Amino acid sequence: ERLKSTNASGTRLKEAQNINKSLSSLGDVVSALGQPGKGHIPYRNSKLTFLLQDSLTANARVLMFVCCSPATASASESTCSLTFAGRCRAVQLGKAKKSSASGGKAKKKGASPTSSGALDW
Repeated sequence: ERLKSTNASGTRLKEAQNINKSLSSLGDVVSALGQPGKGHIPYRNSKLTFLLQDSLTANARVLMFVCCSPATASASESTCSLTFAGRCRAVQLGKAKKSSASGGKAKKKGASPTSSGALDW
């Protein structure tokens, strides 16, 4: 959020600063994930990245939505959002793996024969 354009003050200003810090930390995590040789991923730099830690691994599927405005006044913010989305898209987390509690193929009672090959979530 651009603090200059919103003229936020008080609680709203503090909230916007915290959101910006969390998004910056998310960018740091994405950058670290994009560098395969880097050992440390800074998940603990914010509550957001700490909570998303399990979702940003090879065992998860990640989907990101980016909101852009067609307004000329929002062009720079939209450009920044699209640049961030491009950086995120370039990160390869690995192939998502099927997981089950039993460690093997779990078959449900009453499952139809056609559904036996489907992934169980």
